[in-house]
Amino acid sequence: MLDVSLIRKQFPIFSTVNDAGKPLVYLDNAATTQKPWVVLESLSNYYRTLNANIHRGIYDLADKSTKAYEQSRGKVAQFLKVEHLEEIIFCRGTTEAINMVAHGWGMDHLNPGDEVLVTAMEHHANFVPWQVACEYSGAKFKVLPLNSDGSLNLESLKEALTPHTRMLAVTHISNTLGCINPIQEIVKIAHNNGTLVMVDGAQSVSFQELNLQDLDCDFFAFSGHKIFGPMGVGVLYGKRELLQEMSPYQQGGSMIYQVGEQKTTYKAPPHRFEAGTPPVADAVALGTALDFVNGIGLASIKDHHIQLRNYAWERLTTTDHVQLLGSPNQSAGIISFNVENIHAHDVATILGEAGIAVRAGHHCTQPLMDHLGISGTVRVSFSIYNDFNEVDQLIDALVTTRKIMA
Repeated sequence: MLDVSLIRKQFPIFSTVNDAGKPLVYLDNAATTQKPWVVLESLSNYYRTLNANIHRGIYDLADKSTKAYEQSRGKVAQFLKVEHLEEIIFCRGTTEAINMVAHGWGMDHLNPGDEVLVTAMEHHANFVPWQVACEYSGAKFKVLPLNSDGSLNLESLKEALTPHTRMLAVTHISNTLGCINPIQEIVKIAHNNGTLVMVDGAQSVSFQELNLQDLDCDFFAFSGHKIFGPMGVGVLYGKRELLQEMSPYQQGGSMIYQVGEQKTTYKAPPHRFEAGTPPVADAVALGTALDFVNGIGLASIKDHHIQLRNYAWERLTTTDHVQLLGSPNQSAGIISFNVENIHAHDVATILGEAGIAVRAGHHCTQPLMDHLGISGTVRVSFSIYNDFNEVDQLIDALVTTRKIMA
């Protein structure tokens, strides 16, 4: 079991209080995680000792900066257990990564008569880019319906796939309900149909060990800030053969091989997809964040998430007027609920005044909200620095909220 008190000491933000003097109970980790000292020091150290533009400079500082950047790429490759370094592309985050595929692969390979299938639980970032790619290409955009509790139905998936389905876009873990999709099985079903798979891994990357060679997905994306790294950096993984035939999302410096008056050619992946000056310091700090996670161990992290989720689910189940959504079975450390007759935003506001940070709204999953017949939820999401006492504080604050709004 994790020593939460020891872990919390590594995160400086927990020494802060809100305007009412309340200490921070941070339960919004599905939105972004807090940053440990080692990551903050990594950022500072880069700008103090390594700052230079990479790949093009031939002086010592630029060489050291380039090595630090590429070493981080290697750390990501090891973390995801991928075969080739050139399959790892640095970008701004999950949203940009998916747009890179929807634009670069989609614009090259989608034609009228083709289909793209997405699930109704997708974050807008794995929904709208495919909608737009279909609008431009003339392909058909299809949405896979869900079970009544918001979970994915594999039989429905098999029925929805047709010989024309070129791409399936699916989240690994729902950012709203926390349900864990059986990606390995989903990929096999899709591949048996000749369909590629784009996986949104934003929520799974900090929850469980990943082996993308075993999962066999064609594309996978995550954001650094979801796994204790900086905002503004993320990763796109793509199978080497797919990246080699994919057009770049942006054009500019670093990704150019040769520019002529009438024709420009591009470098091989990954550099083809990293136009301009990349977020070098953030990428280096992401590598530090992955070292931090490896030091704790993802197996221990996953176990901690599940213990907190189970305890919170049990306590919320016995709290009057709280309506839980989804199911605790096969789910991560994310719980969505509503309080009877109180708007989710009002709940979050009162909790915030008590120092408890939660998320309220549709969580960028409006199709899922439509499926569930609601406008939004209150969402709590856990991380390594949360403990059972904070769950108790949440429950007490919900009881107070009910009294205030009654």
